[in-house]
Amino acid sequence: MLPRPHPFLGFLAWLALCVASSSLGAIASINARSFYASLIRPDWAPPGWVFGPVWSALFLAMAVAAWLVWRVPQDSPARSRALRWFVIQLAANALWSWLFFAWHLGGAAFVEVLLLWLLIASTLLAFWRVQRLAALLLLPYLLWVSFAAVLNYTVWQLNPGLLG
Repeated sequence: MLPRPHPFLGFLAWLALCVASSSLGAIASINARSFYASLIRPDWAPPGWVFGPVWSALFLAMAVAAWLVWRVPQDSPARSRALRWFVIQLAANALWSWLFFAWHLGGAAFVEVLLLWLLIASTLLAFWRVQRLAALLLLPYLLWVSFAAVLNYTVWQLNPGLLG
């Protein structure tokens, strides 16, 4: 078994993975500001500027949560399973931006955000079995994605010409 890196380096690695996932989504969202502004949105939709700070805080919380689970002894199968769920949901998170903002596929983005919600819930449950604070750190993320799913569906229905 390889020696475990210093905890701070471990945190930096999880943070880098979260930043990489966020960056992949951001690449797809280069024109998101103008595209989002062009969409018919419900009255309760937040202004576009809200998304950046919210997602930044959520990705930071995700990195801390993954780091807390990673710090559990390596011989824990539950730890390994939880971190696999985490990486899978990160990939799904990045995909949503491509579906919605780059490819304008509202229906596919909605189905994908439902899958993302299930993956986050599975990750949260897996984290709960290993490190409860880590699971609690994922709750705001799950709640935000719940809101995002409703917003995705509503905007898709309001914009059939722009979102397929």
